[in-house]
Amino acid sequence: MLEPIEFFYEKYGIDLKSINQIICGKKYIAVWLKNGQIGVCATLNNYVNIEVRDLRFPDLNNIQHRIVLNAYYNAIFNYQNKYDTTIDIFDKINFSKYKKIVMIGFFRSLVDKFNKENIKLKVFDKTEEDSFLTDMQLQLSEVAKADALILSATSIFNKTFMQLINSTNTNCDTYTLGPSNILNPEMFQYRNTKVLFGTTFDLNDVNTLKIIQMGGGTKQFLPFMNKVFLKPV
Repeated sequence: MLEPIEFFYEKYGIDLKSINQIICGKKYIAVWLKNGQIGVCATLNNYVNIEVRDLRFPDLNNIQHRIVLNAYYNAIFNYQNKYDTTIDIFDKINFSKYKKIVMIGFFRSLVDKFNKENIKLKVFDKTEEDSFLTDMQLQLSEVAKADALILSATSIFNKTFMQLINSTNTNCDTYTLGPSNILNPEMFQYRNTKVLFGTTFDLNDVNTLKIIQMGGGTKQFLPFMNKVFLKPV
């Protein structure tokens, strides 16, 4: 099975004429389509300086290209679904029913909610340093034992997605999460994927675009994003 970026590129390609602007910030990049839709993708400290013409022949092994393609498919697909409500993952999923929860990517505010409810979990993040994090060398072995996996959508562009989901056992529920997430029903073809949590923005949301351009991140554009989710039909 192809990894997501390669799968979407082979099936849908990229319509460069539909792109109004690519905005490259320090923490995020945004793809702003001519129809007003906005897709974002975190950079995870990767330097990104891409213009539309650079994507005439995308290199799927180039991390800059992958980040922009991730944001492009985010902009295309996240607006094609009907969302009944906007809700946070912690309010949607009853995590107290799980015995072994693993989180890939340190979502600090979400971890605080787990701690407040005294729900234990192990968190891995290779770009962050915190005493709460578990040693990265244990990541795959802990994922294999988990009955719930909260997976950062940045794993899609950094090429760790397939290894992580394929390491899950048959009884694991996987939830992908984050503004970078691609909310396309075809993501449910991947092993154990149960619910996709992501974001949309109001059309032509200049506030978010300016924040990203100025180097801001999730905390700064949080007031302008809609937290949505997609389940299998």
